[in-house]
Amino acid sequence: MMEEVKEATSALSVHGHNIKVTELLKDGDTLTFLVISQKLSGTGEFHVVRIYDDFEWLQHHLFSQEDVPGMQGVIFPPLPPKAQVNPSAKVMKQLGLLGLGEWQPYCKALETFLRQVAAHGTLSKNTALEIFLTSPDPPGKQRVRKGIFNRLSHAVEEKRKNGHKDVDEYFQTERDHNILLTGCTKTAAEKFLDVVLTEQKIAVACGHFATALQLFVEPGEDPEKQAFTKACVKLSEVFNSLQKNMTSVAENNFSTVGLGLDLDSRYQEAEKEMLFRRTCKLVEMESARRNAEKAKPAKKAAMEEAKEAAEAEFAQICEMARNEIKYFQNVRVEIFQQALVQWCEKQLLTAKENADQFSQHLQVFKEMA
Repeated sequence: MMEEVKEATSALSVHGHNIKVTELLKDGDTLTFLVISQKLSGTGEFHVVRIYDDFEWLQHHLFSQEDVPGMQGVIFPPLPPKAQVNPSAKVMKQLGLLGLGEWQPYCKALETFLRQVAAHGTLSKNTALEIFLTSPDPPGKQRVRKGIFNRLSHAVEEKRKNGHKDVDEYFQTERDHNILLTGCTKTAAEKFLDVVLTEQKIAVACGHFATALQLFVEPGEDPEKQAFTKACVKLSEVFNSLQKNMTSVAENNFSTVGLGLDLDSRYQEAEKEMLFRRTCKLVEMESARRNAEKAKPAKKAAMEEAKEAAEAEFAQICEMARNEIKYFQNVRVEIFQQALVQWCEKQLLTAKENADQFSQHLQVFKEMA
């Protein structure tokens, strides 16, 4: 079992930008992931085996850093939903684009989560990350204490405080934009998933039609039958090429723009959670101010002290939140820009390859005429 985690300010002993989740193994109903990170010393790599519960263990320890000033203003890198060996329809809906392919998108999402944590100036200092990446032992079943974020997760409280008017126009504007963008990115990801699923269905249909054309092949020396058979065989080859083309197009879509939209959608939700935590602290601070104003002389000093503490904590959260929003906006643009560039490169390569194939097919049919 891993050693006890302490919130120390130690640097990572690995390159955060090179963390990889390279393999997924199925052990009964459990999915096991191989996480590889390169040592800073350059003398080797750490290879550790982790399950999804271990990722949750890391996330809980990141959430539980209550002693770090302004921690509630952090936009935490979003951890993908838990995957299953034989996922239900509900789980598949939660996974969305991450449920496509042979688990490569899901491994990529976990990899991105770890890299974003490692790149974060505050979160990367938590020793839980170092232990997660380098220790050969799993975290085990140790009990994780409930942090500030668990206490702020009540739906009734969220509904009541989300509509609270902000005292800072910057944050009120950011909250309004976040509500709009959260809905738009979620819808875009869902619609893009529909496109990819349709492309996959077209690829399957092309494969079925290519197989069906082979059924018309008949032996014999009749010239007409031989010509018809040859046409069916060549047409079958064309539809096999179409199947490979649509399969590649779908894979290019969900491995680039699809993953970008999914990550952006989950990050918008993460920012929404951060803004809600800040709003809750705003309500607490305003309540502390009212209590100090109405306090009787005997309790005046205690109430003033509580008010000053609430104001100081809120100021720290606001400072952290401003920096996080600025960082988040830069990162989301960079990530999605990279996804679009990769999408263009892959689709251009696929288009060129298929253009060559279809040119060859066309030449064959011209010679048959």
